[in-house]
Amino acid sequence: MGDGVVDDMRIGLLLLWLFLPLPGWATTILVVGDSLSAGYGIAVEQGWVALLEERLKKEHKAATVVNASISGETSAGARRRLAQLLQAHRPDIVIIELGGNDGLRGIAPAQTEANLAAMIETAIQSGAKVLLLGMKLPRNYGPRFRERFEAVYRRLARRYPVAFVPFFLDDVALDDRLMQGDGIHPNAAAQPYLLERIWPELQTMLD
Repeated sequence: MGDGVVDDMRIGLLLLWLFLPLPGWATTILVVGDSLSAGYGIAVEQGWVALLEERLKKEHKAATVVNASISGETSAGARRRLAQLLQAHRPDIVIIELGGNDGLRGIAPAQTEANLAAMIETAIQSGAKVLLLGMKLPRNYGPRFRERFEAVYRRLARRYPVAFVPFFLDDVALDDRLMQGDGIHPNAAAQPYLLERIWPELQTMLD
């Protein structure tokens, strides 16, 4: 085999190595949420986070999804956990789906806002992009409290350089066919809709 052929093979292998996606280059997505992301009342593999993993594989996107969501989680609880999660997983993208339990428990919206703001700042300082998922409360909480609660997410989206989905459960929360019997948690049939709700924003962050 001539030297020219060997050199051509070496160049070809080098180019192949350069353009192959290395494991270390895979995007890590950290989901920090409550029961809506933890898959309350349904099988884990049916949840929107699991469906996200499947979609990423089908679209050949090199990404790892870490679901650190806990049913019943509050913004205060997640705020305490976040630094350790960031250190352990070093995510490129952090999806924050929190605040619903705060509202249902009547926690002051100002406190929820302070916790979410601290989480956003911590994530951004770590070098991660942030996707914030907004929430709304049932009508029986009264218009004044509901407006104060919903305004938290709008202010945070204006204040910080984050991707933003105004209402994560839009087109789901008021459809009985997509909700569990408690009227709070989406059922398995709703999970593809939840993924579609965030996908446009997340896809932009991945590209």
